[in-house]
Amino acid sequence: MAILVFVESAEGKIKKTSLEAVAYAHGMGGPVTAIALGTTDAVELEALGKYGAQKVLHVADARLNQGIIQAYASVLSKAMQDEEAADVLVLANSTLGTPVAARVAAKVGASLASNVVELPDTSSGFVVKRSIYTGKAFARVELSNAKKVIGIKKNAAEVKEVGSPVSVTPYSVSLSDADFATKITSSEKATGEVLLPEANIVVSGGRGMKGPEHWSILEDLAHTLHAATGCSKPVSDLGWRPHHEHVGQTGVKVAPQLYIAIGISGAIQHLAGVNSSKCIVVINKDADAPFFKAADYGIVGDAFEVLPKLTAALKAAK
Repeated sequence: MAILVFVESAEGKIKKTSLEAVAYAHGMGGPVTAIALGTTDAVELEALGKYGAQKVLHVADARLNQGIIQAYASVLSKAMQDEEAADVLVLANSTLGTPVAARVAAKVGASLASNVVELPDTSSGFVVKRSIYTGKAFARVELSNAKKVIGIKKNAAEVKEVGSPVSVTPYSVSLSDADFATKITSSEKATGEVLLPEANIVVSGGRGMKGPEHWSILEDLAHTLHAATGCSKPVSDLGWRPHHEHVGQTGVKVAPQLYIAIGISGAIQHLAGVNSSKCIVVINKDADAPFFKAADYGIVGDAFEVLPKLTAALKAAK
């Protein structure tokens, strides 16, 4: 079973979610070929071998830097059908990966599964476990077509070194004007030391922070933990924090190892965006806040008293 893995990059660096996709593919047992599109650092590409890729292809076409879905789907379809003859395409669920996966599946006639959380069960057919209903349930789905496209959820695989760097092979694909019929005229990128989709730790604040002028104590905690910062929808709607920090069903869905919610009541829309987190810690002075029911650990207390003490303790522990 030959496996192709689409790896995404940002500013030349491979995204952690794509490293997870490579690790997931390695766990499936077949030969793994990683493919990167656009401008990507050569050292980063070579390092994919450490996480399970036996071969790395690079389509160094600058037109692919913008992430045009049609063009990406054309490249991956060709790689899957012709040069690599891959049985399975693995990629991370993301704003780019999810629509690309759907187009590739349609082009090559593949079975498609998204939000996959475990390695496939091949004891009788090819069955994958998917997260459904915003993480509240799971479904087991059999992929019966000869070719398969699997979009994995964050944290579906552990990133660990299993090999050594490999050489990168240039890969050329002829793309037509139709592949670039869509034009991206502008984009607004999220900023910060650690970005939400890639973060292992997220520190989020709600209206309990009482205003944007008080956010420094939350940011100090996040900086100490090397965490990304997030917020509830009301906070972003009020303009206290930028919209790209909005975590929830209609914002960014996160699945970090640790999610710390400060002054957030825990409305169902917010919980839908964080319930895949490995560990949830809630800090709220309202002991009846709904979020405590979903928390692994909870602190009933005033955030303006708790956060400085927690941050000081963490700094002292370092």
